[in-house]
Amino acid sequence: MAIVIKIGIFLINVLYFFIKLFPTKHKVTFISRQKNVMSKDIELLYNDLKTKDSSLEIVCLCKKLEGNLFDKFKYILHMIVQMYHIATSKVVVLDSYCICISILKHKKNLKVVQMWHAMGSFKKFGYSILDQKEGSSSKIAHLMGMHKNYDYVFTSSELCLPNFAEAFNVSHDKMVVMPLPCVDLLTNPKHIKASRKKVLSKYKDINKKKVILYAPTFRKNFDMTNDINNLINNIDFSKYNLVIKLHPLSDIVIDDERVIFDKSFSTIDMAIVSDYVITDYSAVVFEIALLNKPIFFYAFDKDAYLDERNFYMNFDKDMPGVISTSAREIVKAIEKEKYDLKKVKKFASDNVAKVYGGYTNNISKFIIKLLNK
Repeated sequence: MAIVIKIGIFLINVLYFFIKLFPTKHKVTFISRQKNVMSKDIELLYNDLKTKDSSLEIVCLCKKLEGNLFDKFKYILHMIVQMYHIATSKVVVLDSYCICISILKHKKNLKVVQMWHAMGSFKKFGYSILDQKEGSSSKIAHLMGMHKNYDYVFTSSELCLPNFAEAFNVSHDKMVVMPLPCVDLLTNPKHIKASRKKVLSKYKDINKKKVILYAPTFRKNFDMTNDINNLINNIDFSKYNLVIKLHPLSDIVIDDERVIFDKSFSTIDMAIVSDYVITDYSAVVFEIALLNKPIFFYAFDKDAYLDERNFYMNFDKDMPGVISTSAREIVKAIEKEKYDLKKVKKFASDNVAKVYGGYTNNISKFIIKLLNK
């Protein structure tokens, strides 16, 4: 296997040698495999960069690496497209791992920025969980040069900086405290009002009762249907509406007329119209905290999850809300209004740095500075 990977990397670098003969342009390329469309963060940066420099060429290559053989073949073809745009760009911005960036030998003038798609350092990832159940093998990570060739890595706060440096295996001098552009939206009253209006146009009666949002993290090879149903069965639907927002990768379907099983809006859109949020180990907790919503942690599989993944934080001490393995206890805590918004606010400020001049604006200025070097 190792020999096959080495041969493949050698052949790709031979092809890339000739692709690099194309001239470098005044261009920035965004590469993501989170989804097949631009994320909100990339969209915000794209629009802001266009207003700052109309001569700048901006390319967005957003394509998920799917599971079946045909999709993997299509992704290999997509990698050739990536190679051309990497070779002809001055700056490449990533929001996830990019094979081409890690395994190829690039032009000396190329600058690569890793703008990771999640804020805060909650669940361990990357080099922090090598050879663990949810992580990559150290052998494959070494062969594939995992997270190599970054010039800068963004993190959302000084508190998170050492954890991100460990996860990406980079020195601290490559780390830059630069929270994601979407923070502009989460702290913008006009955007929050527009999001609320958008959701209420579909769910017109949702705010006639208090709204509880349940937004759990994705669990690989684990069916949490019984745990979800346990939560549902503890809700007093005469007092509350329950919205369930599962991870996009989840294939669980909740068929219960008492519940709003939403697939139309983002988790954050639904959080905006909610009075309480129940989650577990999802990184969405940082965005929810920025909205200053009461947060509760339904951690029904906490011990097993700690063994398999673990956290940079002390889950029991650092989370800004009631934690329980029992759905009944979580619902009781909501009914008794057991939350502390001061703690939620501190959690947000500790993990997402405040900036002056706007989050999107700061990042686009950083990119333009790199373009002009």
